[in-house]
Formats: sequence, structure tokens, C-alpha cells
Amino acid sequence: MAVRTIRKEKDPCLYIKCREVKKFDERLSILIDDMIETMHAADGVGLAAPQVGVLKRVVVIDIGDGPIEMVNPVIMESSGEQGGMEGCLSFPGQSGYVIRPNYVKVEAYDRHGDLYEYEGEELFARAVFHECDHLDGKVYLRLVTDPPESAEE
Repeated sequence: MAVRTIRKEKDPCLYIKCREVKKFDERLSILIDDMIETMHAADGVGLAAPQVGVLKRVVVIDIGDGPIEMVNPVIMESSGEQGGMEGCLSFPGQSGYVIRPNYVKVEAYDRHGDLYEYEGEELFARAVFHECDHLDGKVYLRLVTDPPESAEE
């Protein structure tokens, strides 16, 4: 495993829609292992492949319960609403108030090509939406809004 360089805000990789993964092979396993190590080394809770310069639909998330790998994730359901401060490893030192769904159900493959379904709320849901946005060439800054007055206190 290796820590990869995280691409920063002006890197074109962050703004390009990623390709679907078709081969579940050793190269994919190495990418996922490296992404997990990179995310942990940077104290992040999520990382998408374009953030390490790979334009494939791969995401890793770890909100404290151990890493989850998602290949070709598809959001199946979402509901509710949560607002909160959000940041990104590709935009160090920046953050903003973002509103996201509070619940998510997502289907994704693991590194072996086995299909799984994950569901969760709050931070997990926020992380899934944030990382899946990366796969579509979108960054969280486009969603930043002013917090409601009650959130500023």
C-alpha cells in the first residue's frame, strides 16, 4: 500500500466525470488499498478516485467503523435533510455550509465484483453524496450556502 498524492483544487481530474469500472482485478485492489491508506493519512472520512488522479468510479469511506469500498456506486434512495459545515481533502483550509440528504441507500460493488447495499444517516450519508459528486466531476463548493441564522449561534 502507498499514500498517493491528493489532487488539489485546480487539478482538472476533479472536474471530469469518471468512467465505470469494468475490470475487477489486482490493479483495482491496489487502488482501493492506496486510497484507504491515503484517506487515513490525511485524516479524511472519504476519498474518491479522481482525488488521486484516477478517473474511475471508486470511493472509500470510513466514518469510524472501518473502511467501506464502493465501486460503481449508485444512490438508490435518499430522504430528509441535514445542513452542516463541509470540507474536502482536495480543498485544504476551506469549508462551507452545505445541505445534503440525511439518509442514503447506495448499491456498490466491492473490489471482487460482489454487489452490496449500504444505508446510513448523517455523516455517512453526507460522505456518500460528497464522494459520489466527485465521481461526476462536481465539488462541494458549488453547494455552499449561507447557514440559517439558528446554525450560526
